Amino acid sequence: MLIESSCERPARAVEAGILVTDRRFSCDRRRLTWRTFVQGALTPRRRSGRRSSEGHSLVDWHEPHLLFLSITILLLSVADAFLTLTLMTHGAEEANPILAYLLQDFPKVFAGAKMAMTGTGVLILVALARARVFRVIRVSMIMHWCLVGYVALIAYEWWLLQQTL
Repeated sequence: MLIESSCERPARAVEAGILVTDRRFSCDRRRLTWRTFVQGALTPRRRSGRRSSEGHSLVDWHEPHLLFLSITILLLSVADAFLTLTLMTHGAEEANPILAYLLQDFPKVFAGAKMAMTGTGVLILVALARARVFRVIRVSMIMHWCLVGYVALIAYEWWLLQQTL
């Protein structure tokens, strides 16, 4: 019989009524830090969790399709910035309030800020790709939805551009 508590060493009952302390801890003592992300990015080696119960834990080695998703999302973001600037010359307005402020007051910073915001979001989604949101949705599915959303946005902007010409 195994008696477990928060992060203490569990005790095992032996037949003679003697309690023996187990050397293992019952909780996960690993910590997630920035060093974890940097070291994992420079020297990836963990492809899956250490235990079978860690099916959605963080890993160093990501699925190859995440690279395709990431690059495609970033390229679509560049296309979105270009189409947004083109549409704005024809009288359109930026829907994102942060980017609208940057376009109004700091137009030279617009593209860099847009790429930084999108790139940061993509990096976070890739780092957490195996995690689950509300224990139901894998974060990698959110990346697929972002890709579909960007494709729809580009199609809409292209349609708007055709209407103005």
